[in-house]
Amino acid sequence: MPEDLSEKLLTHYVEGMWVAPLATRTFPVVNPATEEEEGRIVLGGAADVDRAVDAAVRALPGFSAWPKADRLALLRRILAVSERRLSDLACAITRDMGAPATMSLGMQADVAVGHLQGIIAALEAQPEREELANGDILVREPVGVCALITPWNWPINQITLKVLPAIAAGCTSVLKPSEFTPLSSIVYMEILDDAGVPPGVVNMIQGDGAETGAALVAHPDVDMVSFTGSTRAGRLITKSAADGIKRVTLELGGKSPNLVFADCGDQLEERVRYAVRECFLNTGQSCDAPTRMLVEESVYPRVVEIATEAARATRLGDPAEEGDHLGPLVSDIQWGRVQGHIEAGIAEGARLTCGGPGKPEGFEKGYWCRPTVFADVRPGMSIEREEIFGPVLSILPFRDEAEAIRIANDTDYGLAAYVQTGDRDRAERLARALRAGAVHVNGAGMQYGSPFGGMKQSGNGREGGVHGLAEFQELKTLHIGGF
Repeated sequence: MPEDLSEKLLTHYVEGMWVAPLATRTFPVVNPATEEEEGRIVLGGAADVDRAVDAAVRALPGFSAWPKADRLALLRRILAVSERRLSDLACAITRDMGAPATMSLGMQADVAVGHLQGIIAALEAQPEREELANGDILVREPVGVCALITPWNWPINQITLKVLPAIAAGCTSVLKPSEFTPLSSIVYMEILDDAGVPPGVVNMIQGDGAETGAALVAHPDVDMVSFTGSTRAGRLITKSAADGIKRVTLELGGKSPNLVFADCGDQLEERVRYAVRECFLNTGQSCDAPTRMLVEESVYPRVVEIATEAARATRLGDPAEEGDHLGPLVSDIQWGRVQGHIEAGIAEGARLTCGGPGKPEGFEKGYWCRPTVFADVRPGMSIEREEIFGPVLSILPFRDEAEAIRIANDTDYGLAAYVQTGDRDRAERLARALRAGAVHVNGAGMQYGSPFGGMKQSGNGREGGVHGLAEFQELKTLHIGGF
């Protein structure tokens, strides 16, 4: 670990300075590929939260008055520094959570540039003052002091989707990243500092959810909470924030269906192999991963065969090396959770076609998981209902389009859905029928600047682009009489 990051692990970033925490609780920083402890962070307590929120409160009057042109200039400086330090971000992410080097640079770190370009374009296009058809005037103002709580699975993705629109809107904020991925958050604070973000505009405290996050959400001077994480935690945050009538945006769990139709024709194998790669991306630790593969009966045996072959061909490898292999899971806690789900699938009678419980041969040290495929999964099984957050795919058959839609929508979640079909009209019908915040057809991914978020227990609000910017703004209507 670079020495400067090692030293900063023991600090928080408050009012433009790296400061010693006021609390004393520590938490180990563990390399998930080797299980070796590489340092420790100090988990913030109530006094650390008070200090960081106070800094944001004091910075708000001045920063909220910045003209749009000045905020855009600041965002462009952040963009320049981000481009220069992409490799540093990627290295930190690999050390934090075991994402392989190629993926860390090309996907995990790249969001620091892509999402920022989307926010800049959104702010440039957004009018500062609008005259409504009835003659009233509409203006936008920053929502105020924001608590930003982010997860470990896509650490910079979620940090940028919260910090950047807050800056663009003229808000100030306190960021609490996941305690499992502190290195990447430190690098990102260095980027903001180098770009000249004013003291107190963005503050960061390391900490856990139970104490640090809870104190931040409940703080009376916090106007808004933006949280990404589990549905269970999102429910608790919503209840806590309700006492202060705070604005809350949530991006929570998912159990995304992937509907595979026989009309894929000669592209069937390509579509299924893509679906397996997408499910296993980031070692399955993505909230919108297509973990439920629903397959038309006439091609079901062939699809199970293709998916099993694709899973068996999936390589594991050293995260520090370039390549398209998978890394480990993030922690021993996550490894245990995934193993429990795999064992539950076997106990419930699903047919294991690849993988299974335990660590793969040659990967006994580290939090490695076998790429796993279950066939003949029935609706209602735990592996069909619950978010696993590991490289585990469940395959179910369906008879017709109506049954596919019914099974797909029979979930507590609604973050994303995927469709593989050769029929454009069918794709359009399904896109309207599926209850999800995003529908991906035939391998199409999300573009920077598009809104991301879910329905049902996958959360509320949107992140990215103009819709993500609007989450951090209040609307004010001016009713102006004659003079």
